[in-house]
Amino acid sequence: MTKKSVVSEAQEIQLAIELIQLGARLQLLETEVSLSRERLLKLYKELKGVSPPKGMLPFSADWFLTWQPNIHSSLFINIYKFLVDYAGATGIQAVMKAYKLYLEQMPPEAGEEPLLSLTRAWTLVRFFQSKMLTVAPCSKCQGKFVVNTMDLNDSYACGLCHMPSRAGKTKRAKDAAEALAA
Repeated sequence: MTKKSVVSEAQEIQLAIELIQLGARLQLLETEVSLSRERLLKLYKELKGVSPPKGMLPFSADWFLTWQPNIHSSLFINIYKFLVDYAGATGIQAVMKAYKLYLEQMPPEAGEEPLLSLTRAWTLVRFFQSKMLTVAPCSKCQGKFVVNTMDLNDSYACGLCHMPSRAGKTKRAKDAAEALAA
């Protein structure tokens, strides 16, 4: 084994560790890291203490267009685009940097998962690269939000300016309101 391949393997292991710590699913790891599946499984179990979740990755762009996920996805993709356009970030490193900045702005509640997982953020970037999704400015606030490329977005109003009637009416919000009233 040459010195270059040893350094490269060490870098791949470090990348895998960072991705796992950020919440990457196994399919993302297999795509972005050149380590074997067995090695990735072993690393995942060692770091998380459990086997990685099974099942398919999210494959529908529709999730990114619903009210609350759209706000989070839009924040992430704008950070990502800035890093790519102005900071020279590329590839999975750009996704990771953007995701870390997203988490700084939208930290999850204690014991909760972030609304936008790293795997969904990575999938979002792939949807942008395949031109399934794009950003469009809100006609009211001029913020740039994730939209379907095939939709007519000339007079697009974002979920913050045109909030859906049931926005924020979750069971958790209802329980919190009842606890506050008691």
